[in-house]
Amino acid sequence: MVADPLQFLLDAARADVDSGWLPACQLAVARHGELIAFETFGSATNSTRFLAYSATKPIVASAAWLFIADGSLDVSLPVAHYIPEFGVNGKESVTVEQVMLHTSGFPNAVIKPVDGADPARRVEGIAAWTLEWEPGTRFEYHATSAHWVLVEIIARLGGGDFRDIIDQRVCAPLGLPRVLGLPLDEQDDIAAPTPVGDAVGGPTTMAELTARPEVIAAGVPGGGGVMTAADLAMFYQGVMHNPGELWDPAVLADVTANIRCRLAEPLFGLAVNRTLGLVVAGDDGQHIMRYAGFGESCSPASYGHAGMHMQVGWGDPVSGISFAYLTNGVDADVMREGMRGVALATLASAL
Repeated sequence: MVADPLQFLLDAARADVDSGWLPACQLAVARHGELIAFETFGSATNSTRFLAYSATKPIVASAAWLFIADGSLDVSLPVAHYIPEFGVNGKESVTVEQVMLHTSGFPNAVIKPVDGADPARRVEGIAAWTLEWEPGTRFEYHATSAHWVLVEIIARLGGGDFRDIIDQRVCAPLGLPRVLGLPLDEQDDIAAPTPVGDAVGGPTTMAELTARPEVIAAGVPGGGGVMTAADLAMFYQGVMHNPGELWDPAVLADVTANIRCRLAEPLFGLAVNRTLGLVVAGDDGQHIMRYAGFGESCSPASYGHAGMHMQVGWGDPVSGISFAYLTNGVDADVMREGMRGVALATLASAL
């Protein structure tokens, strides 16, 4: 038994900085629509923003939920229905649902961030992509490619820049600051990725490339979000409580609970438990292995999404807790990073 479980969680996070392993980290715990803890350790403050990497993906997907609700987006239709230019090179049958479930068949397709931020070059880039395997036949994580397609749909349906649409239609209603596509003059106080552990002295990492000012400004939708842990924790409170019915309740119930993809991921062979934008913990006892950073005590109904170097973000609708953990420590040992994330999330899930 721990006399003060919350303090134990904070002390555990602080220890990773005090040991010299991490330069800084930040965590937040929220419940009932309010923050109950928000702390930063190391060379940062509570106003410092961190790169969230793929923990950005649900925020982007949540903008698509708005268009599903108003009937302008039918995920069963081919992407080419919304982006005719995309329907070439064998991609004619790829559906929006497959894009959102990482089963669309182009996991390694790339586009330069500055090109992705430009509508004409973005369309030219995604149109040129070819398939690596038949859509719908397997799951393979689309680290950045799928979300470039998704934001082109969002831009067309929303009639504007995808970064502005996400800011105005998701972040602002939830009381959150802009988290994607920060202008160059608004990038102060962002924690720079710092190699630690086995990454010290290594080559330039993807994290360092993601942190370049022009890349942050581009707003890579699959992993370019910049935020505090409080922002991320409160996003999940928003998903849990749906203030002002920002999202249609029926759509929200679907995207938080309807597991549309149970295909196995290639690393551990576990069912991925993917909805239209989220990872669901599930009741098979394997939830801590899923890509969300779930803790041991998370309920099967919990949902979230992790980011590179084990950035953590999830919400548990049973306990009411949402948890976020961000760091600028970049270690080449992904297993060590994963164990750290699960350990902290386990402490948070038991609060």
